[in-house]
Amino acid sequence: MVANNDRAIEITEKEFEDTIVEKEIVVIDFYADWCMPCLMIAPIVEELANQLKEIKFARVNIDENQKLSDKFKITSIPCLVIFKSGKEVERITGALPEEVLEEKIVKYAAPKVLNK
Repeated sequence: MVANNDRAIEITEKEFEDTIVEKEIVVIDFYADWCMPCLMIAPIVEELANQLKEIKFARVNIDENQKLSDKFKITSIPCLVIFKSGKEVERITGALPEEVLEEKIVKYAAPKVLNK
């Protein structure tokens, strides 16, 4: 698994469990290459990964990881799933503006995350 946190790395089903406990807050972007809203939100997720170093960002291609997307009942994409201490705490579906996504994500993080 790649340990780089200055971008949203792509992970597979094998890496998933280790990834969601790598940091206190982890955001998983479930996406597909053919999904236009997913392509629109990808640069936003990358930018948030660059800004919010205390939060781990990763991406899961639902076409290549069908069992994982079925396990988490991903029915609409893009779908960002926020994990805190390895437990799902929120889902964000759809291509939302960066400010909205950031607000929804950082509310689960320690106050020092807000001081990018």
